[in-house]
Amino acid sequence: MSITPYRRVLAVRDARRVLLLGFLLRLPIFSAGVILTLHVVSHLHRTYTEAGLVAAAGTIAIAVSGPWRGRLLDRLGLRRVVAPSIVVNGVCWSIAPFVGYWALLVLSVVAGLFVVPTFSVIRQGVIAAVTEVDRRTALSLDGIVVELAFMTGPLLVVWLATVVSTTWVLFGIEMVGVVVGVLLWWADPPLRDASTTGSTAAPVQRAEWFRLKFVLFCAAATASTIVLTGSDVAFVAAMRQWSATASLGLVLVVWSVGSIVGGLVYGAISRPLPPSLLLLGLAVTTAPMALATSPWMLAAFSLLAGIFCAPTITATVDAISRVVPPSARGEAMGWHGSFMTTGSALGAPIGGVAIDHFGFGGGFVSVSILGALIALLAAAGARPRTGRPVEVEHRLAA
Repeated sequence: MSITPYRRVLAVRDARRVLLLGFLLRLPIFSAGVILTLHVVSHLHRTYTEAGLVAAAGTIAIAVSGPWRGRLLDRLGLRRVVAPSIVVNGVCWSIAPFVGYWALLVLSVVAGLFVVPTFSVIRQGVIAAVTEVDRRTALSLDGIVVELAFMTGPLLVVWLATVVSTTWVLFGIEMVGVVVGVLLWWADPPLRDASTTGSTAAPVQRAEWFRLKFVLFCAAATASTIVLTGSDVAFVAAMRQWSATASLGLVLVVWSVGSIVGGLVYGAISRPLPPSLLLLGLAVTTAPMALATSPWMLAAFSLLAGIFCAPTITATVDAISRVVPPSARGEAMGWHGSFMTTGSALGAPIGGVAIDHFGFGGGFVSVSILGALIALLAAAGARPRTGRPVEVEHRLAA
């Protein structure tokens, strides 16, 4: 595996800056569910169901905001969209940690609706910073940054919650997001390369690009997060069945390491792979985890399954960036993020129902079967049809 593509990407200052900002912005996002649950249960003395309601409400709000905020990003530019996010989130999260349950729920929804459109901004910034040849490598690096934030954020807030009150941990981690939002506003990274900046004068209608191929790529993204979140629940169930809950962290870290390795390899190979093929690989390698009989065996299986995690999501982002015109990428990436968020919301209950009936193995198998079916449907639907252009960009450029 050659590291030359990564050297080229990391040699670009804008790429390095956007990737760093992306890591910092995602820390509060991936930490929010954990710290909100701890805060509601331990500080507000509410049930886990009520804690889940707050997390779910905030997640739904973020999913709703994705396309809306992304469309504004395309029309108004980064600073005019990020500025209200900074103000609204600064106000909401300076109050929310210190109020009661229902006020916290309402404020988390408002903050979610005005969240910084991180995934749209960062992915567009990464794409704009590099050449088309290095796009997949840069997006793979962003996928690895996502994995690192996913691993680091929850561990950080859980540790901090053992040292100080959850009130101040929640306040602190959300204020980090606000401060980084200010840095993002100040940096104002380009979201389009110089060759496409003129497209802002002629906005492209949604009907021009929101077509079957785009939906299929988003469906693959949804399926990937269904498999991942369903697997999360199955991991917990397996550890509880073996009375080895203390080893859960080990398995999750091994799983994430596999994803990072897979992302690095995928970013360095010379040709892209279809998202549907990678999704099928993720589904097929997830199923054998149902056969594990110990934490160590499960960790070994998870390493293999993890190899397909980051590449699958990266491939969907890369594919969408090539079928959507640059002037609509903000909204498109917002839709992509919303589809992924929807998958995250569906994966846990789907896996949970199967676990209740068939044990932890049922959790892995159920989401694996669903992921494989969607992969096959996406592959069938994405077959090129005679006489139709491959990319929207080519047709619009004519």
